Amino acid sequence: MSPAGRPGPPGASPRVAGESALPPPQEVAERALLAAGTGACTVLVEERSECEARFANNAMTTNGRRRDRRVTVIRFVDRREGTCVGTASASGLADVAELVAAAEKDADGTPPAEDASELIDAGAPPGFEEPPEMVELGPLSEVVGGLAEVFRRARAEGRVIAGFATSSRVTSYLASSTGTRRRHVQPSATLQLVGRSGDGVGSAWAGSGAEVLSATSLSRLEDRVAERLAWSQRRVELPAGRYQVLLPPDAVADLVLVLAEALSGRDAEDGRSVFSRPGGGTRVGERLSGLAFELSSDPGLPGLACAPFLLTESSGSDVSVFDNGAELGPTFWIAGGRLERLRYHRARARRSGAAFTPPVDNLSLALPGAGATLQEMVARSGRCLLLTCLWYIREVDLSTLLLTGLTRDGVYLVEGGEVVAAVNNFRFNESPVDLLGRVGEVGASERALSREWGEWASRTSMPPLRVDGFNMSSVSPAS
Repeated sequence: MSPAGRPGPPGASPRVAGESALPPPQEVAERALLAAGTGACTVLVEERSECEARFANNAMTTNGRRRDRRVTVIRFVDRREGTCVGTASASGLADVAELVAAAEKDADGTPPAEDASELIDAGAPPGFEEPPEMVELGPLSEVVGGLAEVFRRARAEGRVIAGFATSSRVTSYLASSTGTRRRHVQPSATLQLVGRSGDGVGSAWAGSGAEVLSATSLSRLEDRVAERLAWSQRRVELPAGRYQVLLPPDAVADLVLVLAEALSGRDAEDGRSVFSRPGGGTRVGERLSGLAFELSSDPGLPGLACAPFLLTESSGSDVSVFDNGAELGPTFWIAGGRLERLRYHRARARRSGAAFTPPVDNLSLALPGAGATLQEMVARSGRCLLLTCLWYIREVDLSTLLLTGLTRDGVYLVEGGEVVAAVNNFRFNESPVDLLGRVGEVGASERALSREWGEWASRTSMPPLRVDGFNMSSVSPAS
């Protein structure tokens, strides 16, 4: 944000929040380990450099650049009954001695950890000594500069544009008493446009995720919004019911990311999941679709690359602070249409006789050999609905992963291979697991941005899908 909260001019260099002198993150980590003495300890230092631009009503509103630091100390205290874990975090200029003391106090008040394992020695490959990377303003400035023409065309053609662009570099440092010294830099960028017709009746959304912003993405999204608003010039009202639908990759991400979150081995074994087997156990090995879908994660996936080792500040049902630094590799969650594996931390994997399978920070759904584009799938459609994005998605039943949600900013009627009108919004009730079994056609996978979950899960690749019997449970008054 520029001074006094006023937006700066396109291409300006806004003041950076948090640019007071901070010691190097490596020094902070080493000082924390020293304060912990001979005790087992893990330290994570996250440096975030981010810039953003927001716009509405065909004009820039705000832009800003910020830098943040978060320091987390995880203390492991061995007691007669087991290992207790305490955690303490602080932002900015952290007093590491106070953090270590706070983590030790936290450990005193916790029961022995169920996820206890030996801490991992992930080594100290070159790079830990490198400074954090700062986000470059050039790509954002290029996009901001291009928005002037987007706004001009919108005014001339009677539409209103809003949205935002973000670009960040997150540099993570992991250090532990075992000798682990690892560093990872995660680039990330998103661009979203929302267009409305001059009368406010028609609306359309388009978004993209990338490692770096580009003017090419802006042009592509502008064209997509303009096309969809043109489709909205004719409107029809349809009742609730079951429809054949086409889901673009972004909308597929809205649903599949929920499926991926449900891949907890412990929850499945405890009977609290769609992946629980009736009578006990899990559904690993069971066919979920007649199509040979592959749902996978891979730290080295081009364009979607993420940390190749585990970074976590807290433990959960399938992730453990004891596993920090564990190497991550290609992981197939679904292969050949069958459930291949579930997530387990090391302690639970030992108890369950399963493979240690930690989470990886990207997700890809694909059908090998599928090559159609969404446009080609529309062209060979009879009558169906095109759903461009979903929102306000909530779980209704964990045992089936039944979801409810609303359509938003673009439901269109397809007839005879062409989009012929915009349609009213609906509330839907669907399970993404059940949905995989009703897919009639799959296109080529491409980078996608979930409208609902893209803020925390922007590294996804999804195909367009044709799904039969999609349940529009009621008409929604949302516009």
